[in-house]
Amino acid sequence: MTAREWTVEESLECAAPAHVLHRAVSDLRRMKEWSPEVIGVWRRGDRFVGFNRRAFWVWFTHCRIVVDEPGREFAFDVATFGLPVARWGYRFAPTADGGGTRVTEYWIDHRRGGWRARIAETLGLLFTGTPAGRRATRNRAGMRATLRRVCAACELP
Repeated sequence: MTAREWTVEESLECAAPAHVLHRAVSDLRRMKEWSPEVIGVWRRGDRFVGFNRRAFWVWFTHCRIVVDEPGREFAFDVATFGLPVARWGYRFAPTADGGGTRVTEYWIDHRRGGWRARIAETLGLLFTGTPAGRRATRNRAGMRATLRRVCAACELP
């Protein structure tokens, strides 16, 4: 048995400027275009509700934007029923050749120990059908799909 992963990152080099990529991922209404799980977002200021689906499982999360630095980073914390779940974010850096941007999507699991974490893990299993120990693997695959979609939409023809 492998150890549980608490942090996952995936990166992709895109032929688009960092500010364009930042604008795309921070426009949360468009997240359903990028993410294989998101089916909608309802935003109010720096908070939003994310509606998600995987197969026949449907769930929602309450989120708060915690980093919004145009061209550098965008991140939000996710909770369910007031219980911390994770941080999701995007970082942007120039590629080595300077012709594009390396965009990194990251996820940090906040369900670490204690009764609140156990409840959040149980709710996560009920809502998503994915045990907490397998969530990092699912997220990695979803991140790769998300990054490909964001880059394809933002790159100039």
